Amino acid sequence: MKPSLRYLLTISLVNLTSFAPVARAAVPAADMRVLARLPLGGPGGWDYLSVDAAHRHLFVSRGDRVAVVDLASGKPIGTIAGTAGVHGVAVADDLGQGFTSNGASASVTVFDLATLTPLGRIAGTGRNPDAILYDPASHHVFTFNGGGASASVIDPAKRAVIATIALPGTPEFAQADGAGHVYVNIEDKAELVEFDSRSNAVLHTWSLAPCESPSGLALDNAHHRLFSVCENRIMAVTDADTGRQVATVAIGDGPDAAAFDPTTATVYSSNGRSGTITAVHEDDADHYTVAATLPTQKSARTMALDPQTHRLYLSAATPGTRKNARGWPEMLPNSFTVLVVGQR
Repeated sequence: MKPSLRYLLTISLVNLTSFAPVARAAVPAADMRVLARLPLGGPGGWDYLSVDAAHRHLFVSRGDRVAVVDLASGKPIGTIAGTAGVHGVAVADDLGQGFTSNGASASVTVFDLATLTPLGRIAGTGRNPDAILYDPASHHVFTFNGGGASASVIDPAKRAVIATIALPGTPEFAQADGAGHVYVNIEDKAELVEFDSRSNAVLHTWSLAPCESPSGLALDNAHHRLFSVCENRIMAVTDADTGRQVATVAIGDGPDAAAFDPTTATVYSSNGRSGTITAVHEDDADHYTVAATLPTQKSARTMALDPQTHRLYLSAATPGTRKNARGWPEMLPNSFTVLVVGQR
């Protein structure tokens, strides 16, 4: 039962005190900055980063391989090879296994999380598997296929693709709530899809308008809020139960990834063209405030959050003056680095 207004007024001092943690929670974002740069160098582009919090490993996709960095030392400790066109890595703690989405070969590489030893390869995903996700409710791995407008369902026990979920357009980042619901941005339609991870049935397709070209997706599981970062420099906040859009927030240019830290109630958007992170404080489930704009580096568009240290990791490289066939700046040789953003 909600307390009456009269009751709230009679305890105004206590009530004001109760808001103090919300105000304090917004402070850490303003204090964050680039703490270190991990110079990994080497050829190749990049896409998603993933954190294995249990083993203190950071997985960094590098085009045809995955670089593994020890989070304690910041040093590279291994490589997962044979992953042509790799986009991302899914971590399945309960299985002790990791899975890479290999876009060039429409396959997934399975490896041991503790030893980083490859365990096998699963062929037959949809074309260009991009985002990849492990769902603990179904114990299945999902690849979101950028060239196939679909999601491939993988049973890790069988090491096989067991189903395909048709999607209404090009999928981007995805999130699972651990209770059997998976959400994925549809980039070319500016939509958000929810499907049941046990039956593989699409449950809802929601418009994200006025969002354009949504990419990164984060989830506040406690309050059932989804955060889609969009090409037109907004973050769209959606009620995960109803699909209702509850807020939009201004962010930087060229957003790609999003992350939510429940400890500080902060949503982060990494903006590659601006060379910034927009830190957005969740005042309550339906109200959001930009807490800080953190300088990073132009090209730093993909990002992962370490839930233990609350630090952010971003891949970046130094743009040169030449452009490739797609009109994007070519990066200077050997300039690839991982930025570490956090509090001192």
